[in-house]
Amino acid sequence: MDMLIDDGWTAAANGAVDPVLNPATNDRIADVPRAGAADVARAVAAAQAGRVAMAALPAHRRYDVLEAVARRIEANQIELGKLLCRENGKRLAETTAEIGVTARIFRGYAEEAKRLFGKSVPLDAIPGRERSLAITRHEPLGVVAAIVPFNYPAELWSHKVAGGLAAGNAVITKAPEDCPLTIIEITRYLQEAGLPPAAHQLLTGGRDVGEALVRSDGVQMISMTGSTAAGRRILEVAAATLKKVQLELGGNDATIVCADADLDHVAAALVAGRFTSGNGQICCAVKRVLVERSVFEALLDKVVQRTAGLKLGDPMLADTDVGPLINARAAARVEAQVAQAVADGARIRIGGSRTDNFFAPTVLTDVQPGTPGFEDETFGPVLPLIPFDRFEEALDLANATPFGLQAAIFTRDIRRVMRAYERLDVGTVVVNHTTAVRVETLPFGGNKWSGNSREGIHDTLLHMSKEKTLLLTDVLGPEA
Repeated sequence: MDMLIDDGWTAAANGAVDPVLNPATNDRIADVPRAGAADVARAVAAAQAGRVAMAALPAHRRYDVLEAVARRIEANQIELGKLLCRENGKRLAETTAEIGVTARIFRGYAEEAKRLFGKSVPLDAIPGRERSLAITRHEPLGVVAAIVPFNYPAELWSHKVAGGLAAGNAVITKAPEDCPLTIIEITRYLQEAGLPPAAHQLLTGGRDVGEALVRSDGVQMISMTGSTAAGRRILEVAAATLKKVQLELGGNDATIVCADADLDHVAAALVAGRFTSGNGQICCAVKRVLVERSVFEALLDKVVQRTAGLKLGDPMLADTDVGPLINARAAARVEAQVAQAVADGARIRIGGSRTDNFFAPTVLTDVQPGTPGFEDETFGPVLPLIPFDRFEEALDLANATPFGLQAAIFTRDIRRVMRAYERLDVGTVVVNHTTAVRVETLPFGGNKWSGNSREGIHDTLLHMSKEKTLLLTDVLGPEA
């Protein structure tokens, strides 16, 4: 496997490579280049011609390219799903579905490329400007660097690359280290669909590649999904060049379960939203469950019973419910976080064991507010249940974290729904459904440590463009 710089597939300038491993078996699937500073500099230089070509490409041609890629993704959905399963470790049904969503996102941005509207602004509210008029339009930023995480690589990348191209920018992708192969394959589709040379380039490698892109004067925007620590670092480095930064970061999403909820429905949603979706590696997964005390034990029993029936194993097999974490480091990190929670007073009701990259779905109780097990994000299949007595107390507990991505509430009481929407400091409040949901046509993102913007079809195009005003003086009314 090579990376794409300018209009050619190439190895790293220094010849370095990284292995791509199957997280379920640790078998070596492929080798990819480990880009260095020279490769980044070459890509950024080429992108300057790519940005000019993209800015000149009319919206209907941008539509044609993105729509062609969407069709090709759909035609190869099964094979792409298998490839993503092998390199990422999510269940095959999940990875195949992710490829379907990726095609849908490409198609959505193709359509939105034709609807990047400006405004006509009457100025007669301003004394002396009664005969004047202003109009605005959106222009490309230039070069967008897309830094992509491992957990939903195709889906999350598609927002950045399709959004950037739809807005008329050149895009440089920094693929995830652990699972770049599916993105590499779809990059071939983009190239073959007729994009101008260097309109999209793809680099593989480590954190230094991303940092070099952030430092570069030739990059006008960074769009990154990843950890809060990485987001902070990007903001620090990007400040030197005043480039635009779009961050979608971690989450510690709370779910509030009220006594009037359907507990069977809730238990199924919690297990799906924490264990069988992404193997627990989702920023908006169910991270903390706050349960009204009168139904706490009943819900706990139902969740433990469902968890006991889950099969941990090979994600390529149809009967597997939960696959591996992305690598041994990730599994060891989750193991250490559970051990710390237990040391702080938590009880393991089921699970808690690790084998290589696999961590058994784990249900905790007695997790104490104020401890890392309550306040910090655990990126793996661990589900803490905490009782509450008053609804306002639940809202306070939900907000008692530095993160603010999404939250959910299960209830039939519309007043409680609206109160939660009013009080919770998050980007989205989900009602009677798991927090592990993202709808591509809605703005997605969080508050506090969870990010600084919103990403989604239409919203992303606005972020990835700049508004320019034309002020027309004394153009209205009869001639003087």
